[in-house]
Amino acid sequence: MIEVERHNTAAHLEGARDGRGMTTLEALSELGVSEDTLSEDEKAYLDKNGYLPLEGLLSEAEADGLRQRFDELVEVEGEDAGKEVHQEAGTYRLSNLIDKDERFWICISHPKVLAAMHHVLGDAFKLSSLNGRAALPGQGLQGLHADWKGRIEPGDYYVCNSIWLLSDFTKRNGATRVVPGSHDSGMNPREDLEDPSADHPDQVLLTAKKGTVVIFNSHTWHGGTLNQTDHPRYGLHGYYTRRDQKQQMDQKVSLSAETVGRLSDAQRVILDV
Repeated sequence: MIEVERHNTAAHLEGARDGRGMTTLEALSELGVSEDTLSEDEKAYLDKNGYLPLEGLLSEAEADGLRQRFDELVEVEGEDAGKEVHQEAGTYRLSNLIDKDERFWICISHPKVLAAMHHVLGDAFKLSSLNGRAALPGQGLQGLHADWKGRIEPGDYYVCNSIWLLSDFTKRNGATRVVPGSHDSGMNPREDLEDPSADHPDQVLLTAKKGTVVIFNSHTWHGGTLNQTDHPRYGLHGYYTRRDQKQQMDQKVSLSAETVGRLSDAQRVILDV
């Protein structure tokens, strides 16, 4: 994930209204989010560790369908795949997925995921980008990084991500690693680690079944590991930011009028379109 710099904007707009007069909180309510959508144990786990696995948010059929669509888009887009945001050697990358198939809209509509974003980012947030990443055989290793340049005060979070597992994530196929609690360390791995690509003594490998969604506070140190299998390892990244920050991909510019016309008012608020 490309890092995002802090912008000198007004203070975080709590519950800011969009052009239709709907607040983020009202949009969340319409999309089925309530105070107890996340349990207190889930909130505490996310607060402490900086990540939270949510099993079974996609059925096997849904995950397989999205993975098949992923491959179709890679084939159609060819060398241009992912160029809207980021291309990475050793991977298949896709970007602007909200505009490319309605099946991807679950990533801006699932109550459990939106509740987690609200918990981390507060009352006013939006999608920053929805991208795809598939680590190819023998590839995919990333250094530990955070998706934010600079240091933050503990609790003052700007970005939060969700990884939608379209493959099983295993020890051998390039599962993401995280360093629990690093979101509140006040440190930046690319500045403070001698070798961000090396194993970290506290790292945890996020192994889970396809259909799981892993929420992680994007200030938590993380990175893909090496895919040692003969098959790509697939995931989607639903990346969110506070509403007073720039999106990684400007949804107003990237989405077609046809797509925007099919979205609900609540979904448009989440996308800030």
